[in-house]
Amino acid sequence: MASSNKSIYSALAANLLIAITKFTAGAFSNSAAMLSEGIHSLVDTVNQILLLFGLRRSKKPADALRPFGYGRELYFYSFIVSILIFGLGGGISIYQGIIHVITPQELGNPTWNYVVLALSVVFEGTSFLIAAKEFNKTRGNESWWNAIVKSKDPASFLVLFEDGAAVLGLFTVMICMFFSHRYHIPQLDGVASLLVGLLLVGVSLILARESRSLLMGEGISDVSKQKITQITAEDPTVLKVMRIISTYQSPEDVMLILIVAFQEDLDTQEINEGIERIRTKIRQEFDLIHFVIIQPEVITHKFHY
Repeated sequence: MASSNKSIYSALAANLLIAITKFTAGAFSNSAAMLSEGIHSLVDTVNQILLLFGLRRSKKPADALRPFGYGRELYFYSFIVSILIFGLGGGISIYQGIIHVITPQELGNPTWNYVVLALSVVFEGTSFLIAAKEFNKTRGNESWWNAIVKSKDPASFLVLFEDGAAVLGLFTVMICMFFSHRYHIPQLDGVASLLVGLLLVGVSLILARESRSLLMGEGISDVSKQKITQITAEDPTVLKVMRIISTYQSPEDVMLILIVAFQEDLDTQEINEGIERIRTKIRQEFDLIHFVIIQPEVITHKFHY
């Protein structure tokens, strides 16, 4: 989680400075693409603030109102971030692009635009490299896409996607702006804004899908389930592991429910001792599993005549 904070803070600082310079350059050059890029950076700045707020809220200890803690606050705010990228970032950029394609305006001096875009590439690129480096530490041997899909920490891949989209959007604007001035085609400025908007919409849909999945509840991996089944089945009181139910309450907190059939000749005390042994072993093996609920189950034998 500390790595996520580092990525978010670096992205927040970069986007805040870049948003101010983009809006200034866009106002002087009358460029829709630059204004769209300014909106993009401003939305990203708000997103990082929301992620930091969500991280802080998720750290609140459990209380009577939320007995399992506030961990899912992070998933909620991650989903809000994806909606903001879609509505504010993508929607406004597409609107600006369409307006400037239909009614193109002559652009002013592009010099400051190029300066701002070049500096933005440096800042956004640096932020992206930091986010990629931090995410790379946690992905192990997984491919980048599989690691993103399996990740339970939305703050890490949200920043990665935002910064990646920002860098790609900057290059798109630079290319369109160059050809717009080189061949005197002011419509390309609107096209650049439109392309940036479509890019943001695409990114937001991916992030919304992943954030929604986490918010609805994702369970542990099959490998972890097999290990838990093995640990449970090794206890002498256990007859059979009937079912394993799990859900991530936060990137660092898993709730586990085991439905277990115990040996028929055991009394209540022996079953309770077995439950405590199993719970202790599971917690020792898996640091993220804090809540372990074990439900005894009776296997009924049916005889057919």
